[in-house]
Amino acid sequence: MAVRSKLKVLFASSEVEPYSKTGGLADVAGSLPVALNKSGVDIRVVTPKYKCVKVKGNEASLGGKVPVYFIENDGYFMRDGLYAENGEDYGDNLDRFVFFSKQVLEIIRKKKFKPDIIHCNDWQTALVPLYLKEIFWPKYKFYKGIKTLITVHNLGYQGIFPKLDFPRIKLGWEYFTMHRLEFYDMVNLLKGGLVFSDFINTVSPAYAEEIQTGEFGCGLDPLLRERRDRLFGILNGIDYGEWNPSKDTELKYHFSASRPGGKAMDKALLQKECGLDVKAGIPLIGVISRLADQKGLDLISGMISRLLDDMDVQFVLLGTGEEKYHRLFGEISRRMPRKASINLRFDEVLAKKIYAGSDMFLMPSRYEPCGLGQMISLRYGTIPIARNTGGLADTISEFDIKTGEGNGFLFGRYDTWELFDAVRRALMVYKQKRLWTKLVSNAMACDFSWQRSAKKYLELYKKLV
Repeated sequence: MAVRSKLKVLFASSEVEPYSKTGGLADVAGSLPVALNKSGVDIRVVTPKYKCVKVKGNEASLGGKVPVYFIENDGYFMRDGLYAENGEDYGDNLDRFVFFSKQVLEIIRKKKFKPDIIHCNDWQTALVPLYLKEIFWPKYKFYKGIKTLITVHNLGYQGIFPKLDFPRIKLGWEYFTMHRLEFYDMVNLLKGGLVFSDFINTVSPAYAEEIQTGEFGCGLDPLLRERRDRLFGILNGIDYGEWNPSKDTELKYHFSASRPGGKAMDKALLQKECGLDVKAGIPLIGVISRLADQKGLDLISGMISRLLDDMDVQFVLLGTGEEKYHRLFGEISRRMPRKASINLRFDEVLAKKIYAGSDMFLMPSRYEPCGLGQMISLRYGTIPIARNTGGLADTISEFDIKTGEGNGFLFGRYDTWELFDAVRRALMVYKQKRLWTKLVSNAMACDFSWQRSAKKYLELYKKLV
């Protein structure tokens, strides 16, 4: 079927960089629509107007080209947090995102913008496909024929609420069944989106397969297997304008695949800033992460003492998280300050310096829907050592010393010594300068830009309409 030249898409997200952010969803919502606009899509973004949104009026733009519509409600959104405060979820989150989901549909009629597709993201917009088909289609001719896609960024977050709260969704109890919104006698918003959306996608092909299994399906794997013919995986990307070692304003020395010399100087500066011995020939391993079991910090903590005691390496960590890891890594820092730099905070500038100055980058996640750290590290010629799961599996391939192909090091079983073995393989290659130079060149030649992802989304949109 021929597709009109100007596809129309409404992109609905509960957070959008640079206006609001708690995690990776905001980065996607701030970058993907811009890349799609460059690919010829007439795309608009809709998001809540939170207290942190410093925009006059209810409209702005991304990249000067993509309109952003803000949904205003001071009672719901004029708060210090997006979804929570002081570690506690807001008690009225269900009401807040029921309101937002209905306003997503109301605003396109007010703006006289009828999209071919409404692209929803995560549980906060998962009611949009249901409301569209069950409430707005019967009531207004305007909405007929609009298709829906929902992107699952992390299946672990589903928008689950008590059964007693179901009437607040303003639907009859016939929707509280195991084939609709009911989930172990609770209300599950994401499940509603998975049931009523025309297409489902997630943020890497491997994760799209993994979530159909009992191990990674978070209780929704039977439904996802049932809808597997409409389930797709598309990798996220990174902004190659922001993440560019040849122009990065946070770096003193710049470098590229063709002119790699500045990386060694950035490494020396990082070593000095972090209080490590300034040695060119010693491998420096970086970690930038939330300090939690899901990110594989239990594996790192299980091997870090042996790694630093037995091998001539340096280690730099940046991040915050569970108190047990703060204590453990704090002790490592005190015991060997010239070999390990532990930075228990969030620091965007130091993060850039770690990506640029490290030789290797650890990402031993238990599961990883997509992951951006490995894409950034590859861009900066810093070699990822990661578990073979989700987006890590889709972006990293084991380096083969015989063929010179591959861009990193992988391990399969979730086990401390499997990770240790992958680090050991990386260190063996590091000692062979010719091989390491080839590996760094392979890493920097990878393309994980949003333009690449946008092309895949455009193909999916066309398939949908």
